Amino acid sequence: MHEGENADSALAPGTARRAALDAAIAEMDRGLVEPSFAWRRDFSLILGLDRMLSGQPPRLASGTALRRHQVDALAGQLAALIADRERGETDEDEEDDDEGNGNGNGNGNGDENGDDHRNDAGFDVAVAHVAPVHELEADAHTDDPGARRRYRFKHPTASGKTIAAAGFVDAARTTGVLILTHRRLLVDQFTRDLTKEGYGPRLHEAVLVGDRTPDTPPLTINTYSWFIKHASQLKADVYGVVVCDEAHTALGEKTSAAIRSLSEPVYIGMTATDQLLQKHVSDVFPAEVADLPLAEAVRRGVVAPLRCIRVRPIASLRTVEIVGGDFDQGQLAVALDLDPLNMAAADLYQSRFGDTPGIVYAAGVDHAERVAAAMKAIGLRAAAVSGRTPPRVLAETLAAYERGEINVLVNAMLLAEGWNAPRATVCMHLAPTASRRVYQQRVGRIMRLHRRKESGIVVDFAEPGAPHTERVITLHSLLDVDAYRPSGLVTPPPPRRRRWRRRPPKPIVKEASWIVPVSDNPERRIAVIANQWRLVDASKLPIDEQRAWAVVAARAVTPADAQQLAERIAALQPESRELFLFTCAAENKHRKLRLAALGDLSSQRPSQTTFAMACRLVEAAPTWQQDRGQGARVLLLAMGDGKIDAPIDRIVAWTWQLARAARDHEYRYAGAHVTDGRSLLGALAAASDDKTNTEAAARLVTVATTSPLEAGAAILAVASPRRNSAAERLVERARVALSQDPHRLAAALGSNIPAPQPKAKQAKRAKAKEKSDKGESVSFNGAVVGATPPAVPVKRVDGRVLIEIPAAVAVRLRDDADVVVGASLGDKPPLSWRLTGSKGEPVNTAQEVRAAAAEVESLEISVAKVLSEPERSDRHARVAVDGAGLVVPLTVEEAQVLADDAARRVLVQLKGAGVRGRVRVEFEIEVDGQMTRDSRPGAVRKLARGEPVGASPERRERRRRSRSRSRRRGDGEQGAAEGNGAAPEAPVEAVPDAAEPA
Repeated sequence: MHEGENADSALAPGTARRAALDAAIAEMDRGLVEPSFAWRRDFSLILGLDRMLSGQPPRLASGTALRRHQVDALAGQLAALIADRERGETDEDEEDDDEGNGNGNGNGNGDENGDDHRNDAGFDVAVAHVAPVHELEADAHTDDPGARRRYRFKHPTASGKTIAAAGFVDAARTTGVLILTHRRLLVDQFTRDLTKEGYGPRLHEAVLVGDRTPDTPPLTINTYSWFIKHASQLKADVYGVVVCDEAHTALGEKTSAAIRSLSEPVYIGMTATDQLLQKHVSDVFPAEVADLPLAEAVRRGVVAPLRCIRVRPIASLRTVEIVGGDFDQGQLAVALDLDPLNMAAADLYQSRFGDTPGIVYAAGVDHAERVAAAMKAIGLRAAAVSGRTPPRVLAETLAAYERGEINVLVNAMLLAEGWNAPRATVCMHLAPTASRRVYQQRVGRIMRLHRRKESGIVVDFAEPGAPHTERVITLHSLLDVDAYRPSGLVTPPPPRRRRWRRRPPKPIVKEASWIVPVSDNPERRIAVIANQWRLVDASKLPIDEQRAWAVVAARAVTPADAQQLAERIAALQPESRELFLFTCAAENKHRKLRLAALGDLSSQRPSQTTFAMACRLVEAAPTWQQDRGQGARVLLLAMGDGKIDAPIDRIVAWTWQLARAARDHEYRYAGAHVTDGRSLLGALAAASDDKTNTEAAARLVTVATTSPLEAGAAILAVASPRRNSAAERLVERARVALSQDPHRLAAALGSNIPAPQPKAKQAKRAKAKEKSDKGESVSFNGAVVGATPPAVPVKRVDGRVLIEIPAAVAVRLRDDADVVVGASLGDKPPLSWRLTGSKGEPVNTAQEVRAAAAEVESLEISVAKVLSEPERSDRHARVAVDGAGLVVPLTVEEAQVLADDAARRVLVQLKGAGVRGRVRVEFEIEVDGQMTRDSRPGAVRKLARGEPVGASPERRERRRRSRSRSRRRGDGEQGAAEGNGAAPEAPVEAVPDAAEPA
């Protein structure tokens, strides 16, 4: 009885306590002085759990308070024992009404009022998280009579299952407890932990048949292998409770047979992974009393959260076979145990994590020793442990790891289960596994909480976008997570707790700004792309998903997003990038973005089909109603620059199609540059019959062919004669005559359309300049390459002006910075320069301070990002300032694959350093012993390949003819017509003959 309880309710008929009382009275009536083993087996754990859970909170003998999930495990066990006890009484009463284990008051209430029975029993427990007890079939009782007394609970690794086991030990005070585990190392660990919690006096060697029964119920800890040999020798009336640690390791034939042979005790299985190959823990431990998922454990702060870093595999495992659910260790060692790979793994650990404590899993004992030797060679404090390590040496090594004398333990499956190391932070799967159970046990080693650990870090050797269907298990496939983010949290974030005296630890790795879907479900992958397209790195997606991302992103992108996604868009496959640009031009809601996307599309040599769709888009799409002229200008100029690869006839057709789309602009140009242009167009449109229409068309054609190309093409583009008339044929022949050079015609029509003018800023009222209290300052407007930094204060010392400038700004100073800055000071005093924070002597020129700044904080770019074949180089090049531009040094091999938009890619990389705006970028290479520069990527490629640079013979011939025609422009109408590339037209008097059908 607990304090404050009422005997009538606590010992009501039908409750478990009343059953225990009635059974005890019956035994005393039979003359027993002490409880029998059957009574202690049936009731000691129930009454002990009731006593444990009555405390608020429940505590162990040492005073350690149980956490919520541990209380749930004890409460679930109590509820299951009560339900099974009541159900057992009901079954016995149905078989024989004369034989009962009490007063029989539980017969009619066991099924209808099961919840009321639990409440009537007087147990104040939280059973909301307890899983339903598994009910065995009737024939199962006959085959496995002890199955009804075997239970299990599932808690993730590092959640404190040892403390939960101590709770069961405390509850079973009146009966012996046997704890089984699968390794001798864990036997010692259980012994230490239970002694620390106050149960050392109960520790006792196994009580076998013939031994004297101890006065105090014993607590025995041993291995499953020992249990297999001695299960039949254990004294039958000693152990009423058996706790099975890592219960999934007890599913072997010999172990499970030994458990079934000793059927009297109550078994409690503890596990973190309930699956072992084709077997399940429920095969031996049918009833589940509690389950704490890993995500819920992280949310509660029970275990540390996990971050993941994927590294490209260092060796191919395609030829390694899977045997028994995991990779063949011999073949795995052959594939991985190579000196270059071992050194690479050691260098990876040192460069990423330094002295952070961690565990490395290798493929075999020899592999572990070689990896540890490679780590020691580069200065890491590492050690290898294995099954061949002598027990004394192993204990000393693990103790040194706990003390911080060793930071990296390299092992081959020795430290996969049961070993506790709270300071362990990094888990590197150098030897991948195909077993989910093995992987989960490995990861569990770094999930224990530690005051200096923000999260555990898992290193998987897998491709960033490897889906869950790969043979190698990864953290994302284990937890079924949809997206991978480098160094990002894979588990839910832990709860926020106030720490008054200590700041929370910072992550030792920095999260990347991109993700990639890794689920093997196509619908879930598409959902990631649709919901998180801003973060998805589309370059790492297959081509079909790249196209899906391109459509989603193009519709939703904003001007702010466009700058952030520039590099990702540039890294797309050409057809995906083309789809993105076209979709953005067609469906995006921002006018400026639509126009910019159209310009990018036309400059990247789109396919004929795409360009035809773009022309139709500009001509007829409702979204382009206000921007048809600007869209036509972009496409016309692209054709004029020769960026569209298409037959001549198609270019001509697109040119006149776009000119009609920009009719308003062409009309204004024709009216402004053609004498009586508007009158001619008005007469053609107002003609009442075919004859008048033909005469108006003839006059308009004559003016068009004798005018400059821009004006003539504009008036012909606007002309609208009657359909299927002689006037229409006259205009068409004139258009054909002007289309002899279609590129020049497109450029002329495009130049007729004025470029969009930026909105004028409202004039601000001029404020009277007040003298600053901070003294004199100087502006770098026009003195640096790129964006102008803030002004800095200056000092005047001995007639000179001393300018202290940050290194990040000094590295961008132009060659004429001295002149520009001196002019801004007014009296142009002599200048001295010095880097901020430097204690050296000032220098006299901007070039000298720029050179000094380059040694401290240089402008660097990744060469791979400016090449069309990034794998050609992994070098970082230092960018130099020359005049008002930038110079990028390249090797000949790199210059041969320079991207067409390399200059833009350079500026994107240097944006964070302040290089923004219109900046000239030149590429420097060494050809035949001489340094050569050029700002044109195409010319640089030709120079690197040894090809001639300059216009082709055909292009030079066209230029010569063009110059000749220009010189003859002043020779009259005949010369002007020839200059425009058109044959002279017949005089107006010949119009009636021209009107005859051809």
